[in-house]
Amino acid sequence: LASTSSESAYRLDSEMANEYMKNIKRFRILVMGRANAGKTTILQRVCNSTDKPEIFDSEGNKVSSRNLTVSCDRGHHEIKHELVFKSNPRFVFHDSCGFEAGSTQQFDQMRNFVVDRAATKKVNERIHAIWFCIPMTDYHRTVTAAEQRFFNECDTGHVPVIVLLTKADALYLTAVRDLLDGGLAIAEAKERAVRKQGELLEKWLAHVKHELGNCNYPPRGYVTLQKMHQKNADCTILMQSTANVMNEEGLQKLLISTQQSSILLCIECAVRK
Repeated sequence: LASTSSESAYRLDSEMANEYMKNIKRFRILVMGRANAGKTTILQRVCNSTDKPEIFDSEGNKVSSRNLTVSCDRGHHEIKHELVFKSNPRFVFHDSCGFEAGSTQQFDQMRNFVVDRAATKKVNERIHAIWFCIPMTDYHRTVTAAEQRFFNECDTGHVPVIVLLTKADALYLTAVRDLLDGGLAIAEAKERAVRKQGELLEKWLAHVKHELGNCNYPPRGYVTLQKMHQKNADCTILMQSTANVMNEEGLQKLLISTQQSSILLCIECAVRK
Protein backbone atom coordinates (compact mmCIF):
# COMPACT_ATOMS: atom_id res chain seq x y z
CA LEU A 1 0.00 0.00 0.00
CA ALA A 2 1.28 3.43 -0.83
CA SER A 3 -0.10 6.85 -1.46
CA THR A 4 1.29 10.26 -2.27
CA SER A 5 -0.12 13.73 -2.06
CA SER A 6 -1.68 15.31 -5.11
CA GLU A 7 0.16 18.60 -4.66
CA SER A 8 1.71 19.98 -7.83
CA ALA A 9 5.45 19.43 -7.83
CA TYR A 10 7.82 22.38 -7.90
CA ARG A 11 10.01 22.29 -11.01
CA LEU A 12 13.47 23.76 -11.40
CA ASP A 13 14.49 25.53 -14.56
CA SER A 14 15.72 22.70 -16.86
CA GLU A 15 19.20 24.18 -17.35
CA MET A 16 19.59 24.83 -13.63
CA ALA A 17 18.30 21.36 -12.82
CA ASN A 18 20.76 19.66 -15.18
CA GLU A 19 23.66 21.59 -13.67
CA TYR A 20 22.41 20.72 -10.18
CA MET A 21 22.20 17.03 -11.00
CA LYS A 22 25.73 16.90 -12.43
CA ASN A 23 27.09 17.90 -9.03
CA ILE A 24 25.19 15.28 -7.00
CA LYS A 25 27.20 12.13 -6.43
CA ARG A 26 25.05 10.30 -3.87
CA PHE A 27 21.42 10.14 -2.74
CA ARG A 28 21.09 11.24 0.88
CA ILE A 29 18.19 10.18 3.12
CA LEU A 30 17.38 11.10 6.71
CA VAL A 31 15.75 8.18 8.53
CA MET A 32 13.58 9.02 11.52
CA GLY A 33 11.45 7.19 14.03
CA ARG A 34 11.42 5.65 17.47
CA ALA A 35 13.70 2.82 18.55
CA ASN A 36 12.80 -0.70 17.36
CA ALA A 37 11.00 0.59 14.27
CA GLY A 38 13.11 -1.66 12.04
CA LYS A 39 15.07 1.19 10.47
CA THR A 40 18.40 -0.60 10.11
CA THR A 41 16.73 -3.66 8.63
CA ILE A 42 15.00 -1.53 5.99
CA LEU A 43 18.27 0.14 5.03
CA GLN A 44 19.91 -3.28 4.71
CA ARG A 45 17.16 -4.45 2.37
CA VAL A 46 17.37 -1.26 0.31
CA CYS A 47 21.13 -1.73 -0.08
CA ASN A 48 20.87 -5.50 -0.51
CA SER A 49 23.11 -6.20 2.46
CA THR A 50 23.13 -8.14 5.72
CA ASP A 51 26.10 -6.19 7.07
CA LYS A 52 26.00 -3.23 9.38
CA PRO A 53 26.73 0.14 7.76
CA GLU A 54 30.06 1.88 8.01
CA ILE A 55 29.85 5.17 9.90
CA PHE A 56 31.63 8.36 8.89
CA ASP A 57 31.75 11.74 10.56
CA SER A 58 30.88 14.98 8.76
CA GLU A 59 34.50 15.29 7.57
CA GLY A 60 34.42 11.87 5.92
CA ASN A 61 36.51 10.12 8.59
CA LYS A 62 35.48 6.60 9.48
CA VAL A 63 34.07 6.35 13.00
CA SER A 64 34.99 3.27 15.00
CA SER A 65 32.21 1.69 17.05
CA ARG A 66 34.58 2.07 20.01
CA ASN A 67 34.34 5.84 19.61
CA LEU A 68 30.55 5.89 19.75
CA THR A 69 30.01 6.89 23.35
CA VAL A 70 26.30 6.15 23.44
CA SER A 71 24.34 3.56 21.48
CA CYS A 72 21.55 4.66 19.15
CA ASP A 73 19.37 1.94 20.70
CA ARG A 74 19.54 3.86 23.96
CA GLY A 75 18.02 6.94 22.33
CA HIS A 76 21.07 8.99 21.35
CA HIS A 77 22.92 9.36 18.10
CA GLU A 78 25.00 11.86 16.16
CA ILE A 79 22.67 12.91 13.37
CA LYS A 80 25.53 14.30 11.28
CA HIS A 81 27.16 10.88 11.04
CA GLU A 82 26.86 9.24 7.62
CA LEU A 83 25.76 5.61 7.42
CA VAL A 84 27.01 3.89 4.27
CA PHE A 85 26.74 0.27 3.15
CA LYS A 86 29.62 -1.20 1.15
CA SER A 87 27.11 -2.97 -1.09
CA ASN A 88 25.68 0.36 -2.30
CA PRO A 89 27.82 3.40 -1.39
CA ARG A 90 25.73 5.76 -3.53
CA PHE A 91 23.19 5.85 -0.71
CA VAL A 92 24.04 7.94 2.35
CA PHE A 93 21.79 7.69 5.39
CA HIS A 94 21.47 9.81 8.51
CA ASP A 95 19.71 8.52 11.62
CA SER A 96 17.85 11.00 13.81
CA CYS A 97 17.01 8.65 16.67
CA GLY A 98 16.94 10.49 19.95
CA PHE A 99 14.41 13.31 19.68
CA GLU A 100 11.51 10.85 19.91
CA ALA A 101 12.32 10.38 23.59
CA GLY A 102 11.07 13.90 24.24
CA SER A 103 14.28 15.90 24.67
CA THR A 104 13.84 19.50 23.54
CA GLN A 105 17.57 19.81 22.92
CA GLN A 106 17.63 16.75 20.66
CA PHE A 107 14.54 17.96 18.78
CA ASP A 108 16.20 21.32 18.16
CA GLN A 109 19.38 19.58 16.96
CA MET A 110 17.33 17.46 14.55
CA ARG A 111 15.36 20.47 13.25
CA ASN A 112 18.53 22.53 12.77
CA PHE A 113 20.09 19.65 10.83
CA VAL A 114 17.03 19.35 8.57
CA VAL A 115 16.86 23.09 7.91
CA ASP A 116 20.60 23.32 7.23
CA ARG A 117 20.87 20.23 5.02
CA ALA A 118 17.72 21.05 3.06
CA ALA A 119 19.09 24.40 1.89
CA THR A 120 22.89 24.13 2.05
CA LYS A 121 24.76 25.38 -1.02
CA LYS A 122 26.97 22.26 -0.82
CA VAL A 123 24.80 20.05 -3.04
CA ASN A 124 26.50 16.82 -1.97
CA GLU A 125 25.57 17.48 1.65
CA ARG A 126 21.88 18.12 0.99
CA ILE A 127 19.29 15.60 2.11
CA HIS A 128 16.95 14.57 -0.69
CA ALA A 129 14.23 12.73 1.22
CA ILE A 130 13.13 11.86 4.75
CA TRP A 131 11.73 8.48 5.79
CA PHE A 132 9.73 8.67 9.03
CA CYS A 133 9.20 5.19 10.48
CA ILE A 134 6.22 4.24 12.66
CA PRO A 135 6.17 0.57 13.77
CA MET A 136 2.90 -1.34 13.73
CA THR A 137 4.09 -3.23 16.80
CA ASP A 138 2.96 -0.01 18.53
CA TYR A 139 -0.29 0.33 16.59
CA HIS A 140 -2.14 1.64 19.65
CA ARG A 141 0.23 4.62 19.73
CA THR A 142 0.98 5.23 16.07
CA VAL A 143 0.90 9.01 16.39
CA THR A 144 2.48 10.20 19.62
CA ALA A 145 3.47 13.66 20.80
CA ALA A 146 6.81 13.20 19.01
CA GLU A 147 5.17 12.69 15.60
CA GLN A 148 2.75 15.55 16.22
CA ARG A 149 5.58 17.87 17.17
CA PHE A 150 7.69 17.01 14.15
CA PHE A 151 4.92 17.44 11.58
CA ASN A 152 3.66 20.62 13.23
CA GLU A 153 6.97 22.36 13.91
CA CYS A 154 9.52 21.06 11.41
CA ASP A 155 9.25 22.68 7.99
CA THR A 156 11.38 20.49 5.69
CA GLY A 157 10.97 22.86 2.75
CA HIS A 158 11.29 21.12 -0.61
CA VAL A 159 12.53 17.87 1.00
CA PRO A 160 9.64 15.37 0.95
CA VAL A 161 8.77 13.33 4.04
CA ILE A 162 7.39 9.83 3.57
CA VAL A 163 5.82 7.96 6.48
CA LEU A 164 6.77 4.28 6.62
CA LEU A 165 4.42 2.04 8.59
CA THR A 166 6.93 -0.66 9.43
CA LYS A 167 6.53 -4.20 10.78
CA ALA A 168 3.00 -4.38 9.38
CA ASP A 169 3.18 -8.19 9.62
CA ALA A 170 2.95 -7.78 13.42
CA LEU A 171 -0.77 -7.16 12.91
CA TYR A 172 -1.23 -10.81 11.91
CA LEU A 173 -1.15 -11.98 15.53
CA THR A 174 -3.48 -9.15 16.49
CA ALA A 175 -5.86 -10.30 13.76
CA VAL A 176 -5.79 -13.90 15.02
CA ARG A 177 -6.40 -12.76 18.58
CA ASP A 178 -9.34 -10.56 17.53
CA LEU A 179 -10.91 -13.45 15.61
CA LEU A 180 -10.46 -15.83 18.53
CA ASP A 181 -12.04 -13.26 20.83
CA GLY A 182 -14.93 -13.19 18.37
CA GLY A 183 -15.60 -16.86 18.99
CA LEU A 184 -13.85 -18.52 16.03
CA ALA A 185 -11.92 -21.75 16.39
CA ILE A 186 -8.14 -21.51 15.99
CA ALA A 187 -8.13 -23.15 12.54
CA GLU A 188 -10.77 -20.80 11.14
CA ALA A 189 -9.16 -17.81 12.81
CA LYS A 190 -5.84 -18.54 11.08
CA GLU A 191 -7.67 -18.98 7.78
CA ARG A 192 -9.26 -15.55 8.03
CA ALA A 193 -6.32 -13.80 9.68
CA VAL A 194 -4.64 -12.49 6.52
CA ARG A 195 -7.76 -10.68 5.40
CA LYS A 196 -8.33 -9.36 8.91
CA GLN A 197 -4.72 -8.18 9.03
CA GLY A 198 -5.28 -6.20 5.85
CA GLU A 199 -8.36 -4.58 7.34
CA LEU A 200 -6.46 -3.61 10.48
CA LEU A 201 -3.65 -2.14 8.40
CA GLU A 202 -6.12 -0.08 6.37
CA LYS A 203 -7.70 1.14 9.61
CA TRP A 204 -4.44 2.29 11.18
CA LEU A 205 -3.16 3.78 7.93
CA ALA A 206 -6.34 5.86 7.70
CA HIS A 207 -5.86 6.92 11.32
CA VAL A 208 -2.25 8.02 10.71
CA LYS A 209 -3.25 9.91 7.55
CA HIS A 210 -6.01 11.70 9.44
CA GLU A 211 -3.82 12.69 12.37
CA LEU A 212 -0.77 13.80 10.37
CA GLY A 213 -2.78 15.23 7.50
CA ASN A 214 -4.10 17.91 9.85
CA CYS A 215 -0.59 19.00 10.88
CA ASN A 216 1.11 22.14 9.62
CA TYR A 217 3.64 20.20 7.53
CA PRO A 218 2.00 16.88 6.60
CA PRO A 219 3.84 13.97 4.91
CA ARG A 220 4.02 13.81 1.13
CA GLY A 221 3.43 10.06 1.04
CA TYR A 222 2.73 6.89 2.99
CA VAL A 223 4.09 3.36 2.59
CA THR A 224 3.39 0.16 4.51
CA LEU A 225 6.19 -2.38 4.84
CA GLN A 226 6.24 -5.92 6.14
CA LYS A 227 8.57 -8.90 6.36
CA MET A 228 11.59 -6.68 5.89
CA HIS A 229 13.55 -9.13 8.05
CA GLN A 230 13.50 -11.56 5.14
CA LYS A 231 16.61 -11.32 2.95
CA ASN A 232 14.55 -11.36 -0.26
CA ALA A 233 12.16 -8.63 0.90
CA ASP A 234 11.03 -6.35 -1.93
CA CYS A 235 11.66 -2.62 -1.46
CA THR A 236 10.26 -1.59 -4.83
CA ILE A 237 7.16 0.05 -3.34
CA LEU A 238 9.33 2.16 -1.03
CA MET A 239 11.65 3.30 -3.80
CA GLN A 240 8.75 3.94 -6.16
CA SER A 241 6.91 6.04 -3.61
CA THR A 242 10.06 7.99 -2.81
CA ALA A 243 10.70 8.69 -6.49
CA ASN A 244 7.08 9.75 -7.01
CA VAL A 245 7.25 12.54 -4.43
CA MET A 246 10.59 13.95 -5.53
CA ASN A 247 10.30 17.53 -6.75
CA GLU A 248 12.69 17.20 -9.65
CA GLU A 249 12.76 14.55 -12.36
CA GLY A 250 16.56 14.44 -12.21
CA LEU A 251 16.42 13.47 -8.55
CA GLN A 252 14.00 10.68 -9.46
CA LYS A 253 16.53 9.35 -11.94
CA LEU A 254 19.31 9.64 -9.36
CA LEU A 255 17.27 7.65 -6.86
CA ILE A 256 16.40 4.98 -9.40
CA SER A 257 19.99 4.58 -10.57
CA THR A 258 21.15 4.39 -6.96
CA GLN A 259 18.68 1.61 -6.10
CA GLN A 260 20.40 -1.44 -7.57
CA SER A 261 17.65 -4.00 -6.98
CA SER A 262 14.62 -2.12 -8.31
CA ILE A 263 14.83 -3.23 -11.93
CA LEU A 264 11.08 -2.98 -12.38
CA LEU A 265 11.16 0.64 -11.22
CA CYS A 266 13.83 1.47 -13.80
CA ILE A 267 11.75 -0.17 -16.54
CA GLU A 268 8.60 1.66 -15.47
CA CYS A 269 10.43 5.00 -15.51
CA ALA A 270 11.82 4.28 -18.99
CA VAL A 271 8.39 3.32 -20.31
CA ARG A 272 6.79 6.47 -18.95
CA LYS A 273 9.43 8.58 -20.72
